[in-house]
Amino acid sequence: MNILFLSELFYPHGGGAELATYLYAKLLSEEGFHVVVLTNRFGEEPEISKERRLTVYRLPLFSGAESVKYSILSRIDVLLSGFMKKLMKWADVVYVPRFWFSAIPLAKAYRRPVITHFHDYIPICSLSNFYDVSKNAICSRKNGFCSINCVYAYEKAGQRGFSAVVSSVLLNSFFGPCFMRMVQLSDAAVCVSKAQRNLIVGNQAGWASKIQVIYNPLPNIPLADVQADDFGYFGGSGYMKGFPVLYKAAAYINHIKHERLRIHATKFSGFDEKSSSVLRELGIFAYGKLSMEEYDDLRNRIRTVIVPSVWEEPLPYVVTETMLGGKLLIASRIGGIPEQVVGCEGAFLFDAGDYEQLVDRVLYVKNLDRETMNNLGLKNREQVMKQFSNEKILGNFIDLLTEVSSHKSNKVNS
Repeated sequence: MNILFLSELFYPHGGGAELATYLYAKLLSEEGFHVVVLTNRFGEEPEISKERRLTVYRLPLFSGAESVKYSILSRIDVLLSGFMKKLMKWADVVYVPRFWFSAIPLAKAYRRPVITHFHDYIPICSLSNFYDVSKNAICSRKNGFCSINCVYAYEKAGQRGFSAVVSSVLLNSFFGPCFMRMVQLSDAAVCVSKAQRNLIVGNQAGWASKIQVIYNPLPNIPLADVQADDFGYFGGSGYMKGFPVLYKAAAYINHIKHERLRIHATKFSGFDEKSSSVLRELGIFAYGKLSMEEYDDLRNRIRTVIVPSVWEEPLPYVVTETMLGGKLLIASRIGGIPEQVVGCEGAFLFDAGDYEQLVDRVLYVKNLDRETMNNLGLKNREQVMKQFSNEKILGNFIDLLTEVSSHKSNKVNS
């Protein structure tokens, strides 16, 4: 079977969605499928790379400074090119794992079945998160429309400039509903957790018959040789990832409980020395962009990872990677996280946004002895590998490919 991946970003670029896309491409090619990935080209990357049955074409689709979500929609020249026509005719199934929704109508014009993968809430929320920052609550709006107040509050929370905020308000208000109409042309859709599916179907009941839940593949994460008992947080200073909740918890532990923490926090930028000093006083050591070597060194100092997200994260890879690495986890009881940690004795959940519950979990873990922490970490790894085996996940995905491909064959024969 020939499968065309249309992914504006491809690992190592992007985040969890792009990692999942890469893993699917690699696993499918190893199973005998012919996979072609069309993606953006950065810097000196090769235009074409091949590995067995996996071919990656990199085109200059947009610059790194542009909004991926909207810039990819404007590349009508690529969609209507002879090269794209050739790929569409070659493909048995077209797979859209992220934002290249403008390709869906084209694929249907060529009578190609389409699978769209939802790694967030883009079909019902143009901001992708289904969270109304202006109200600090799960969004209640329908039909893919984000309120102007929500978009404005979201962008301001990200400390973007006035022109960027205005641009985002206009783009999300105009293009948001277009996403819904294009994605609805898909033959099937994949959600990465039951919690995500329930939110999408609850907002748009018409999706119920098209959506399947298939968990993301497991990356190859070795057991870490941990040399300390520090905590880690990898979400940056943003509100959605719950940094304000973590900050309140650290302040409470420091000033009220008179306990000293050591939390390594990554993805921070633009902090002056005064702000960094305030964080260090609370035991939070903020880092900017790290190299792979620096990140690996940092992981060796972390025994427990904190994930205090306040939005309904569908299936954050940081949770999976934490447990595969044999570490303990303290995380919000929200989105797909409870599904990820079923049966994991070294995972401790708290109600999203409740910093006092977070304090309790942190102090409990902090007082565990090293042997207990090691045992719980190993049990985490064993449980997640059992619950989310790549063999089972890939089998479910292949079944879906076969199903939509057979629908195409039946239409052609009829």
